[in-house]
Amino acid sequence: MLLATLELLAEVGFDGMSIDAIAARAKVGKTTIYRRYTNKEELVADALDKFPEEIIIPDTGTLWGDLEALIQNIAQITLNPLGRQIVAMIISHTSTNPQFAQIYWTKYLQPRREAFVAVIERAKARREVRENLDPLLAFDSISGMMLYTLVFPVSSESWENYSRRALRLVLGITPTHNTNS
Repeated sequence: MLLATLELLAEVGFDGMSIDAIAARAKVGKTTIYRRYTNKEELVADALDKFPEEIIIPDTGTLWGDLEALIQNIAQITLNPLGRQIVAMIISHTSTNPQFAQIYWTKYLQPRREAFVAVIERAKARREVRENLDPLLAFDSISGMMLYTLVFPVSSESWENYSRRALRLVLGITPTHNTNS
């Protein structure tokens, strides 16, 4: 049911989908959905909350190791047809639907921002980044760069390498081990 919700969300957007369409796609009755959710907003919020199943807060012992783990996790989630469709739908619908924007902010972005803060605070304790680095501003800046290159791929550079360069720029760091870029 949650996968069917995400698929429809990606195909027709929040406003274009209905509980009837979700039930048909999931091959369940509407009553099955309404037993668990009072409305479409709750169902979409739960589907977004489960995509991906868990928020990974890596702890490899180094900031760059943690960032590499985050890049790989994000790539696994978004660099596939469903992931790309969902990203495109999110960008489109959050600008025109405040209710959906709030669901996305609360269920998806806020937990990921908090996870990034944890990674940066550990890096501050290890003196891998400057003490006055604003982790939320860094997250928002990096997220914008990553989303931009998902929508508008940059030349022949991979999304992962572009993301690494964006992280280095915003965080003012140099990786401590060999990377592809």
